[in-house]
Amino acid sequence: MLVLGVIGLAIATFLTLENAHYSRGGRVPFSFSYRGLDRVAPAQGEWVRLERHAADGRLQDVFSVRPLLLPRYAGSLSGELPLYAAGYIGMLRSRDADFVLRGEGKTRVNTVPAYNVLYTTRVAGHTMFGRDVLLVAQRPSARAGVNIVMLTSPTADAQVTSPLEVASEGVLLKPLKTFTLG
Repeated sequence: MLVLGVIGLAIATFLTLENAHYSRGGRVPFSFSYRGLDRVAPAQGEWVRLERHAADGRLQDVFSVRPLLLPRYAGSLSGELPLYAAGYIGMLRSRDADFVLRGEGKTRVNTVPAYNVLYTTRVAGHTMFGRDVLLVAQRPSARAGVNIVMLTSPTADAQVTSPLEVASEGVLLKPLKTFTLG
């Protein structure tokens, strides 16, 4: 009986440490791995949503992926993303009275150029650090991509002390680090 208990514990431990994977096909295929987050029903406009809650039920982390469609543009994608972000930031401000822009700028997801929008907001009465990553495949005139929305509570990870550090440590690092388009 003791042997069966030990085997059961070993299997449970392995499954807890095992990475989960998400993959989506279609017009904008993408995939990523994650650990320590639970997949929940996506909110309106999301393709996928992962969350982590504290023991008291308070939201600690969110990783969600939404569709992104740029308007037609001339020139390079690296020039279009900051222009698109200006309108996106305005939309966030108009929809969220607690939205405070903390920064924006170019970034990379793996080797693919992308654009960050960094902010603070409140969710269910609690402050959250936000980092939205606008990512489009690097093809001439590409318009379809993803908006990766990440939220972290300031109490979720002691190493994450500002929106700039969201997904640089903690449970959001793995899904962003393993995220691939195509």
